[in-house]
Amino acid sequence: MTLEELTKDLAAPWPEELGAANREKLLASGKTLVVLDDDPTGTQTVSDLPVLTSWSVEELREELTRGTPVFYLLTNSRALTEGQTESLHREIGGNLLRAGREAGREFLVISRSDSTLRGHYPLEVDTLSESLQLEKPLVFFLPFFEAGGRLTLNGTHYVVEKGEAVPAHETPFAQDNAFPFSSSYLPDYLVEKSGGTVAFEQVVHLPLALLREGGRGEVQRVLEAADAGAVCIVDALELRDLEVLVSVLPAVEAARPVLYRSAASFVQARAGLATRDLLAPLELADPEENDHGGLIVVGSHVPKTTAQLESLLQGAEVEALELSVPKLLENPDEVLFPLSQAMNQSIQAGKTVVLSTSRERIDAESAERNLFLSQTISRALVSLVQSLVVRPRFLVAKGGITSSDLATDAMGVKRALVLGQILPGVPVWQLGSETRFPGLPYIIFPGNVGERTPS
Repeated sequence: MTLEELTKDLAAPWPEELGAANREKLLASGKTLVVLDDDPTGTQTVSDLPVLTSWSVEELREELTRGTPVFYLLTNSRALTEGQTESLHREIGGNLLRAGREAGREFLVISRSDSTLRGHYPLEVDTLSESLQLEKPLVFFLPFFEAGGRLTLNGTHYVVEKGEAVPAHETPFAQDNAFPFSSSYLPDYLVEKSGGTVAFEQVVHLPLALLREGGRGEVQRVLEAADAGAVCIVDALELRDLEVLVSVLPAVEAARPVLYRSAASFVQARAGLATRDLLAPLELADPEENDHGGLIVVGSHVPKTTAQLESLLQGAEVEALELSVPKLLENPDEVLFPLSQAMNQSIQAGKTVVLSTSRERIDAESAERNLFLSQTISRALVSLVQSLVVRPRFLVAKGGITSSDLATDAMGVKRALVLGQILPGVPVWQLGSETRFPGLPYIIFPGNVGERTPS
């Protein structure tokens, strides 16, 4: 179905601009939005905000004491097992509670995950609810992501590509090795992923007509009537739809415990952040000018990434280096050392290197085994980037797990600054002074974003 067919005859968006007022309410509340990001791609709708890669009580207290209205914690939990994820979120929840008390600052938590419905749901939400001592919170499930064409209508979540709106369960994302699913109708999805702990009757749906015609009063009335422990799904075709929701959230949050599970767009809406222009070339310049080549690391294995990689290698003057996964699993040292040498030599000579994993898919016998394979591949890419002896002019990471591991393990990021986006949905970080290459522009290209080939 085309997007035009899907959206014909719908009511116009709410006419009033609400973003600035929503931001003023957040600033006046004295609360901080803490975004737990399960990979670095969640920063794809914001700018001029910090990202922390560790979360001790001391670090959280310092950030809260600064009065930062929004900050991210990069958990990278989509690359972890269920046991690791539960332990991590229990730790973060406990540390946040203590840090908030010590800093004297209230906070709200957003569990940011994938707009194509992959990730540890409901495990992360349930663990946070317990560790933050929230009794039967109202949970908002909000996978809408405008820049990536992830839209929700009539309770069904769609992926839009080249004008075609495809239910998410009919896309390759639904066959993800670690996080498969069989329904795009969100009430059914929630029941499926929760194993029945979320009942169909617990799902509250805010339809588009309510947001666009009923307005704030009607939205608040529905939310106030929701049972304890309900899960709320929200239709959204553009950011204004979420802004209507956000305009009533302070009242809802004051009356009952609330948790958010969302894609990237809700963070922007809840914080009332304006959409800024894409970064200009001068804003991406490396402060340490050199004539070295750049480095592009491609770990994501979704079909879209593979098509984009093929297009890049056919159309650009780059040095292509491939990490063979089967050979890596047999003999890592034999594979990694020659790749490291070739990579350093090419970058030193001014050539931009594209370092990619081999494209053949390897399916293991279980989801946990698949995660282990992903971690093995990611560690190899980290090892190669750690072996850099020259500073590249820029660093691009393609894929969520890849970009997280390169940031934390290869570059040593503790606190980075989100500069903005170079393309819609493609964030750029500025690496901090503690990293191997301070100030280097770090471009995080999500695996599921962008066209398959240049337009």
